[in-house]
Amino acid sequence: MAATIILLLTLLTVKIGDAEQQVLLKLKNPRLMNCRFDKIYQFGDSISDTGNCIRESLCKAQFWCKRPPYGMDFYKHVTGRCSNGMLIIDFIAMECDLPLLNPYKDENAEFRHGVNFAVAGSTAISAEFLAENNIDNIGATNSSLSVQLDWMSSHFHTTCSPNCPEKLNNSLFLVGEIGGNEFNFGFLQDKTIEESRKIVPEVVQTIIHSVKRIIGFGATRIIVPGNFPIGCIPFFLTKFMTNNSTAFDKHHCLKDLNNFVIFYNRYLQQAIDELKNDYPNITLIYGDYYNAFMWLLENAVSLACCGIGGEYNYNGHISCGDPMVPACVDPNTHISWDGIHFTQNAYSWLARWLIDDMLPKLNCQV
Repeated sequence: MAATIILLLTLLTVKIGDAEQQVLLKLKNPRLMNCRFDKIYQFGDSISDTGNCIRESLCKAQFWCKRPPYGMDFYKHVTGRCSNGMLIIDFIAMECDLPLLNPYKDENAEFRHGVNFAVAGSTAISAEFLAENNIDNIGATNSSLSVQLDWMSSHFHTTCSPNCPEKLNNSLFLVGEIGGNEFNFGFLQDKTIEESRKIVPEVVQTIIHSVKRIIGFGATRIIVPGNFPIGCIPFFLTKFMTNNSTAFDKHHCLKDLNNFVIFYNRYLQQAIDELKNDYPNITLIYGDYYNAFMWLLENAVSLACCGIGGEYNYNGHISCGDPMVPACVDPNTHISWDGIHFTQNAYSWLARWLIDDMLPKLNCQV
């Protein structure tokens, strides 16, 4: 499993540069092709951002993913993806037999097959709500989920109004993963798990409200992913390093952090189930990122590929993208790319697990 995934790809068109066009990579047997999606719309944070943060001045200024070795396996080109190569959304687009999504902020891009609204560092809730709960927004962007939805509204106003329900009938919407950074910021600012639990309802309701807004435009198939087990990520393993063996589970992940994520994911799942009752004709699917990652963790190396020092090859004071920080020889043998985000190979396997899990629920033709 740690070996490189072999993708049967044919590169049809690619133009990398300031006027980046939609990249079309063809899989031999796309598994989502029978769903006949003609567009994909992605909302989220750095797990999904394909180039919006680097087009925001403040975000770009503090963005470590803007420099090599990021993109080293994406035609050796830095695109704003926080990985050595492609992300989950890229593999989902390929499995739909569609081009890779261009970022909304690319003014020269082509959006016939969808848009990526995700911005690295973004949160589901607003910076104002974070401030009210004494959490500083350290994500270098104010492009929260509501802002991304405003972008969507503007885009649809010019591309599909007043016939959006008809034109979006064969579209796939992914609302997240988003809603993790607010907790990450809190933990970095010494908020307790109990304090973080108190804002879970607000985060989840913000996501659910966003899903309702998307449905209002005509969306009929929507995926809402949960969060990854952050207790297994080198960033947090380093931040909360301890000699107390009881703090870890059998995978050497921090139990308290993972139990918090389980609590959050269950809250989100329950809210999605309740929403299904209100919209019986809409396909709403929970994306189980937690179990997808745990399945992958059983079979691969979790140390950061691009990092330096420490037990997990991660140092919070000098990050990947710094000239002094090397990348490993073979990222394909690692889950973690930079201690926070994952490698292209990890994302490819996560996408495969997620598609296997979600495909029966998408009501696609066989």
